[in-house]
Amino acid sequence: MEAEVGLLETEPLQGRDEDAVASADYSSMLSEEEKEELKAELVQLEDEITTLRQVLSAKERHLVEIKQKLGMNLMNELKQNFSKSWHDMQTTTAYKKTHETLSHAGQKATAAFSNVGTAISKKFGDMRKILLAVI
Repeated sequence: MEAEVGLLETEPLQGRDEDAVASADYSSMLSEEEKEELKAELVQLEDEITTLRQVLSAKERHLVEIKQKLGMNLMNELKQNFSKSWHDMQTTTAYKKTHETLSHAGQKATAAFSNVGTAISKKFGDMRKILLAVI
């Protein structure tokens, strides 16, 4: 099923297309009335864009004020995000299994070091007895 090509293209203008549109002089094809209407529309669009920028700026200031009242600043937000991420990670199955495995390995390593320590102490004790017997 082929898509029908309409009068309006859905793809954005590319560099060559923009140059062609920018260099075209359509004003000679427009009547004075059409030119005036387009100028009025242009002024209205510029005014709307300016208004939207002002509204956005006011909302951003209000957002900052609310965050300040709530004691939220960038550092607090980073801490909260880190804490939440750390908590989320700790609740994963992979983390729990890894923690369990490492904990078990740590217990075995502790027991092994304890056994080595006991063996070394015993050997030193034996060597001490031998030295004392020789003296």
